[in-house]
Amino acid sequence: MRPPHPGPPPQGGREKWRGAMTDALVASLGMYDFPWTAAANDALWAAVAERLRAAGVDAPHGLSRGGDLREIWRNPKLIFGQTCGYPYIKQLRGAVALIATPIYAFAGCQGSSHRSVIVANIRRTRRALVDFAGARAAINGRDSNSGMNLFRATIAPIAQGRAFFGQVMVTGSHEASLAAVSGGEADIAAIDCVSFALLQHWRPELTQNVETIAHSPRSPALPFIMSADLAKAHLGAVRAALFAALEDPALKAPRATLGLAGAEILSDADYDRVARIEQDAIAAGYPTLA
Repeated sequence: MRPPHPGPPPQGGREKWRGAMTDALVASLGMYDFPWTAAANDALWAAVAERLRAAGVDAPHGLSRGGDLREIWRNPKLIFGQTCGYPYIKQLRGAVALIATPIYAFAGCQGSSHRSVIVANIRRTRRALVDFAGARAAINGRDSNSGMNLFRATIAPIAQGRAFFGQVMVTGSHEASLAAVSGGEADIAAIDCVSFALLQHWRPELTQNVETIAHSPRSPALPFIMSADLAKAHLGAVRAALFAALEDPALKAPRATLGLAGAEILSDADYDRVARIEQDAIAAGYPTLA
């Protein structure tokens, strides 16, 4: 799953990702780092980092931005990050440790779970989900849980083991998928409910021409992670710093911007739910969103 956009240019304590491995620790919050949430992410990380440094951890002063998330997730110096559930179960198990799973206050979220909203243009002629056979679908990426895996699970029962859509276009982000549906380039898309709420608030021109026609199954939300190499020494300190920041009254406004209501510690086994959703689609004869 790709970040929502290339991200704002580095400034005021934000650290640009350089790709090369160094001894310095790395922090990244690229999953919901829109221009209008960047300052809130900076504030959240600053609070976590301050507590980590007080605990003796040489935490970076700013978030890394602008790099390939797959490289960042696998960086052995990643002290704090956030990933999508699908890359976690497909590629990152063993390479990263779960810190906690955020609890978002947006519609569609329930505790530490989330789901996708299936959206279509309000001017469409197709009404029910089954009517979208042969339509143009937009997805943010083939490695996205909300944009692909949960979408596939929603379509699998009606696909009857055959390709369902006439075209599946990969847009690179939920924002771009929503823009494609809003502008008529695509007919339907699955948007992570957190991204949808943020875009609905900050970019209403992308949502005023679409409406929700279905919801996907639920799965665990996007987990906060750290390198497995660092977990033995620092996992406890990172969790303590995160939970303290999530309860800090001074961070009420940044948390509200991000929709963060708290976090819950989930186990690796809890993310098997993401794999089961995929396996159910495969068992239904629909292994690929098509």
